[in-house]
Amino acid sequence: MTATALPSGLPMLTLHDGRATLTLNRPAHHNRLHAEDLLALQRHFDALAADPGVKLLVLTGTGRSFCPGFHIGDFDAEPAAGGVAPLAGPHLFEQTVDALEALAVPTVCRLNGSVYGGATDLALACDFRVGVTGMALRMPAARLGLHYYPNGLRRYVSRLGLATAKRLFLLAEDVSADQLLALGYLDRLVAPDRLDVEVQTIADALAAGAPLALRGMKASLNEIARGE
Repeated sequence: MTATALPSGLPMLTLHDGRATLTLNRPAHHNRLHAEDLLALQRHFDALAADPGVKLLVLTGTGRSFCPGFHIGDFDAEPAAGGVAPLAGPHLFEQTVDALEALAVPTVCRLNGSVYGGATDLALACDFRVGVTGMALRMPAARLGLHYYPNGLRRYVSRLGLATAKRLFLLAEDVSADQLLALGYLDRLVAPDRLDVEVQTIADALAAGAPLALRGMKASLNEIARGE
């Protein structure tokens, strides 16, 4: 696989020495996700799954924020010429995050800033999350009148516990970076100027592992978390 540059605004995939980086690319809108972004992410996940040379994936964003989630205006969008709009909404988002979780290679979320809504689940689907001081998280589904999709709720409960999942979903409160570390949402919390170094440290450790063992243990651990 070679580096892939997509039209402006869509997620960008690059690959160097077996390490893939997938970058959300709408900085003017804090990297909010539209239906076409989700479809592009799915295509990238398929390409990564088909490439035996890929050792790991880093997911990140451009600009000051990681991502505010799915663009709520797309929930009621009229069908477009390409037929994207009928797929928009919770089902497509759930499908996309599930595909990320199902990737065989280890995944690291490089949280370059705050994260909201469905993007909190996108990060949670990764194996590791590295955040920066000053970031925050909010899950506003209850305030917006949205019943969150089942697999997202499962991920929250299996990774963070029922009490934390209820706090984040039902109270819809802002959660600080320090709290996210204490709750286990973040694996590492660093100053913004140390983010790349910390992500690189984790990536180096993963790249040094035996690929088949890493993939096998990741799959088994995820199956245990799902109760399979």
